[in-house]
Amino acid sequence: MPVRSRISLDYTRMLAPALGGGRGIDPERLDTLADRFRSIQADVDRRREEGKLGFFELPYAEEVVERIVEFADGPGQAFQNVVVLGIGGSALGATALRTALRPPGWNELPDEARDHFPRLFVLDNVDPESVASLLDHIDPSTTLFNVVSKSGGTAETMSQFLIVRERLERELGDGYRRHLIFTTDPESGVLRRLADEEGVATLAVPQNVGGRYSVLSPVGLLPAALIGIPITQLLAGAREMDERCRTDSLADNPAALFAALQHLADTERNAPIHVMMPYADALRDVADWFRQLWAESLGKREGLDGEERFVGPTPVKALGATDQHSQLQLYMEGPFDKTVTFLAVDEPRRDVQIPSLYGDIPELGYLGGRTLGELLSAEREATAAALARAGRMSMTIDLPRIDAPSVGGLLHMLQVATVYAGALYGVNPLDQPGVELGKELTYARMGREGYDDTGADAAGSDAERRVCG
Repeated sequence: MPVRSRISLDYTRMLAPALGGGRGIDPERLDTLADRFRSIQADVDRRREEGKLGFFELPYAEEVVERIVEFADGPGQAFQNVVVLGIGGSALGATALRTALRPPGWNELPDEARDHFPRLFVLDNVDPESVASLLDHIDPSTTLFNVVSKSGGTAETMSQFLIVRERLERELGDGYRRHLIFTTDPESGVLRRLADEEGVATLAVPQNVGGRYSVLSPVGLLPAALIGIPITQLLAGAREMDERCRTDSLADNPAALFAALQHLADTERNAPIHVMMPYADALRDVADWFRQLWAESLGKREGLDGEERFVGPTPVKALGATDQHSQLQLYMEGPFDKTVTFLAVDEPRRDVQIPSLYGDIPELGYLGGRTLGELLSAEREATAAALARAGRMSMTIDLPRIDAPSVGGLLHMLQVATVYAGALYGVNPLDQPGVELGKELTYARMGREGYDDTGADAAGSDAERRVCG
């Protein structure tokens, strides 16, 4: 099979002609969306020019990249460990990049196998056992802690910071500063103030870039560069995809097609569950990153018109071929409420030959002489064909290989698609009002001044509390 030179989107099996049972999307519906998309693209171009869609400009931020590379190749290499303190968009991107573009089990590899680049740990939760275990495992004197919070007010991240800050000063004295770097707002917020007061190094998150769109900003680029990922190539792939997504022709814009097909599947074919299923372990955390991007951007109570809508697809993470043996039964014979997006790779970075043993046993003989890469590809193609025969919609995003340009292009494509999907749903894909109430109630219950949880349980205040055990 020839290797493609760039990312492609095969959406044949999203459309009715390729599916059994009269399922799928009528191809004419894409034609009718073409005019609407031209208006959507014009609006996106306008908002981009006005600086309201800042993530579009991240692939072109050369000065920021130069500063990151200079730090990563200089002071950053003095450390054996890098620990990211962050949550949600402040953590998922860095994890996805590490998993995709560094060898498996990066943190367990010996120094020589890592070319003496540091290990990268991402503390993306406040489970006390996990936090304590990591801090017990690493030596603060050889560790750089990257505190990632745009506002400096994220309870989880700042709790971790306070714990780390106290330990660093206790063990290292005034030298604690060189073991910290803040990735935060360029002008305001608690971390910016502390950086100015205590002389801590900083990198700025652009004010017009939200957390879940920040993977190609210093939020994702600094950890990536510190562990040897070529971030200039990552952004080169994003720029190439950005050029492809500037067209207002729906048929020629991969991000627009992805958004339009998922939107039509949800709103017209009653398929609001969108499964992303990479057939490569290296891309498993890209699917995890996508879950936040798709869910937090599109799950909204109110539309742009102020009317209640309660819309939004539900993203699900799967992994091929592992989840052929766990989730696939549901996708094949359960409700027709799902689409599956396969992530395929033409050329694996490594392959393993299957020995030609037991040729007289049919159940084993057919495998001999083939490779694991061939088996994985065959399983993906067979799964897609089986789903189509059962009337189940799927599409395939095909990467030529897993390298920095391809991963950069994939991440940018999915971010652009999310903005297009927001327009199709008629919602703001950049905010997350549904998350704010939970934050406020957390602040109140932890005693933060200015917050009050009086009436927090008002909706169920008359209900008898029921507890088993």
